[in-house]
Amino acid sequence: MDPAAKTPRQGPRPLPLHLLTAMNGWMSSRGALPMLRNASTDWRPEVAKRAAQLRKNLPKPAPDETPADPFAAAVEAEIHNRLSAFSRGLNAYRNHPYRRQLEDPDVLWESGATRLLDYGPRNGRPAVFVPSLINRSYILDLSQRRSLMRWLAGESDVRPLLVDWRAPGETEQAYDLSDYITGPLDQALDAAVAAAGGPVPLVGYCMGGLLTLALAARRPSDISGLVLLATPWNFHTERVAQAEALARAVAAATPLLDAYGVLPVDIIQSMFSALDPFLVTRKFIHFAGANPSGAAAEDFVALEDWLNDGVPLSGPVARECMGGWYGENTPHRGAWQVAGAPVRPETVEAPALVLIPQQDRIVPPASTTALADALPNAESDSPRLGHIGMVAGSRAKSEVWEPLARWLADH
Repeated sequence: MDPAAKTPRQGPRPLPLHLLTAMNGWMSSRGALPMLRNASTDWRPEVAKRAAQLRKNLPKPAPDETPADPFAAAVEAEIHNRLSAFSRGLNAYRNHPYRRQLEDPDVLWESGATRLLDYGPRNGRPAVFVPSLINRSYILDLSQRRSLMRWLAGESDVRPLLVDWRAPGETEQAYDLSDYITGPLDQALDAAVAAAGGPVPLVGYCMGGLLTLALAARRPSDISGLVLLATPWNFHTERVAQAEALARAVAAATPLLDAYGVLPVDIIQSMFSALDPFLVTRKFIHFAGANPSGAAAEDFVALEDWLNDGVPLSGPVARECMGGWYGENTPHRGAWQVAGAPVRPETVEAPALVLIPQQDRIVPPASTTALADALPNAESDSPRLGHIGMVAGSRAKSEVWEPLARWLADH
């Protein structure tokens, strides 16, 4: 066995936050029980009828001499059951023997912290894939079963070239988005165009979609097509209060950014966990009942390992994305600029394909739809998948990979 497989994982990150969320959430049921018995339900008119029926059916409080209240005992048992299942799921994940064994492909180009990975085949037609700066690029090359890059290389005539940002080094810690786009991303495109002998399609995923959009606007003659996967544009279609809270959080982290130059991974994870605070507890309770030796368990562990293997953001990028994109909705308002020029999708005339996953809980579908509507030569589709499932899920091949391969073959 690989020695690393004997070492328990550190995630889900940040582990103390998820443990406290679970404990506080479920233990609060104990404190809320007396209020549930006595409180009015008029404060929630939409559930008043159901709440009143529930309150009517609650057992009456037990007299002092009665040893236990059966409803309170049931609440205690449920708290215990959930905490126990959560703990089992965490331990099963942290001690699972799976470790990612895929070797990196050849490097076509490299500068500083950024590489352009070449998945071949050499006689294929190059297409440049651009992931988010926040998470590691291998979400597109997750495992032997879940690798968009390797599937395209083996099952189509596409030669996938993947931008691998890696953790910002000393130079990149001072980069803003303009620096990334006009520096390493520009240079990676140069390498791809040279390999292709002409224009190439760009494929951007999530935050990477905004970077590719800006690049396509800057260099239209080098772009033959543009694919945007779950790419946000209007950051205020839903959860506006949460978006603005994220901006305030990064503003409050200014002393940290000034001291370290980057926004650490655990801080990023903490901020985004606010979108669904109990997601981690639900996932690991479910994982507690999984067959640990099955393929589904291995897929779960592979994805969780990637989620917990993020990279920090440079301070300027953190401010620009979370303060500008989320807080001020600068892309949709036409206020986001790269190298002094506003990024406007209506100026990008390249053929475009916009994939809008219907079950996306990270990027609301309406946010991406706003971008599809603004592009003058775009077609769109809405696969019945989530944000990550669209590129690495069990149905990604039929609903995203194959349609993507067909579209790239035409562009």
